Amino acid sequence: METIFQRVAGLDVHKAQVTACVRAPGPGDQRLCEVREFATTVPGLLALADWLSSWRVTDVAMEATGVYWQPVWHILEDDFALMLVNARHVKNVPGRKTDVADAQWLCQLMEAGLLRSSFVPPKQQRQLRALTRYRKTQIAERQREANRLHKALEDTGIKLGCVASDILGKSGRAMLDALVSGTTDPEVLADLALGKLRPKIPQLREALQGRFDGQHQILIGAILSHLDFLDRQITDLTTAIEDQMGPFEQAGVVLACTIPGVAERAGQVFVAEIGTDMSRFPSAAHLASWAGQCPGNDQSAGKRRSGRTRKGCKWLGIALQEAALAAIRSKDTYLAAQYQRLKPRLGHARAIGAVKHSMLIAYWHMFTTGEAYRDLGGDYYQRRDPERATKRLVAKLQDLGHDVTLQPRTA
Repeated sequence: METIFQRVAGLDVHKAQVTACVRAPGPGDQRLCEVREFATTVPGLLALADWLSSWRVTDVAMEATGVYWQPVWHILEDDFALMLVNARHVKNVPGRKTDVADAQWLCQLMEAGLLRSSFVPPKQQRQLRALTRYRKTQIAERQREANRLHKALEDTGIKLGCVASDILGKSGRAMLDALVSGTTDPEVLADLALGKLRPKIPQLREALQGRFDGQHQILIGAILSHLDFLDRQITDLTTAIEDQMGPFEQAGVVLACTIPGVAERAGQVFVAEIGTDMSRFPSAAHLASWAGQCPGNDQSAGKRRSGRTRKGCKWLGIALQEAALAAIRSKDTYLAAQYQRLKPRLGHARAIGAVKHSMLIAYWHMFTTGEAYRDLGGDYYQRRDPERATKRLVAKLQDLGHDVTLQPRTA
């Protein structure tokens, strides 16, 4: 194979040890190769960095092995040009699977320029990612705990959820705290209702009758305490995320929130997962492909077999899904019109996928040009092709048994 990079290294990374292979120019046309093994502790990784420097290595490639590549990356990123590659793209010949063989194969592919790097954001963005991802896990845990609360209340026979739309709202929480403190009189509990729930006091008196014993008091008290703890955690993480974002990233969140359906938390996730520098994505299509929000290619012998989207960033996918579901409920917007246009033909899932794709395309263009989102309007498709809209409406009237005669409106 032709040598593109002269002094390279390939790292086979595991939890406790790293197998490193170095290839460098030797006498004449020969290529020198050496393999060594290092521990993944900080002293071991510093020894690895010194060893690579002694060989004057410039480029280092490693596989994305779980989270074990991250400490190696943190130690080496300031001194070497690093490349993180997908393990599926660098599979060795079957029957030659050893740590040394993997490191040597990775090194040979690297020096021949046959590797494609995965996207690894800068250090500050990685720190921001860690905060937004952990906040999402805490939000999901809070939802699970709220579901446990509903289940525990059903066991007591108390039907508070049938009257109050949110049992963890101000009124519902006051009633639950009173129950945990020992108050079980439905009259007293119902009188704690506030605001719009006051007219429902008769229904509340009936719904709050049940068997609330000491076991339920302990269980529901523990659930409410856990919910309070999670609320504090989410608030603290949100504050830390806002502090972690510099003025430029915070401006990026404001810009991302101009897309219909994108709230502040979703905008923070977009900035943390994608970033604000679009130069790393040559086009909007590259961004959609990286995020796993475009059809896949699987064609052989002239037959297209599957267009299933490949796996992208899980955290970005969750935020996109939530934003798309909010966008299709917005009024007089292009994204809602796009969903309504595609759903009858493609179904809900694929129509939502098209909306997510459109949001990513808009995000790339917005952060490339610095312009805010300009909505095309809910009547975009009618304005784009009025004749087609007319034919569709005429056909619908004819299906209902009407004879339609069209007459152009005079100016």
